[in-house]
Amino acid sequence: MHDYSAHYGGMHLIWWIIWMFFLVWIFFVPADIPYQKSKKESPLDILKRRFANGELSKEEFQESKKILDANN
Repeated sequence: MHDYSAHYGGMHLIWWIIWMFFLVWIFFVPADIPYQKSKKESPLDILKRRFANGELSKEEFQESKKILDANN
């Protein structure tokens, strides 16, 4: 007699492949999860932040903003 209760003709291997696919997808595919990855700041955002922190004077801010606006 044949014993068909073991792995159902390779089905066990298929399930391992499916589980590995899901694990790779969950841990290695980049996702935009809120509050987990830092959002890339635009140059204008960086300029505004530096001005708000007092690192730049008003004249430096306006001059830099003109340069950034000219590039866009």
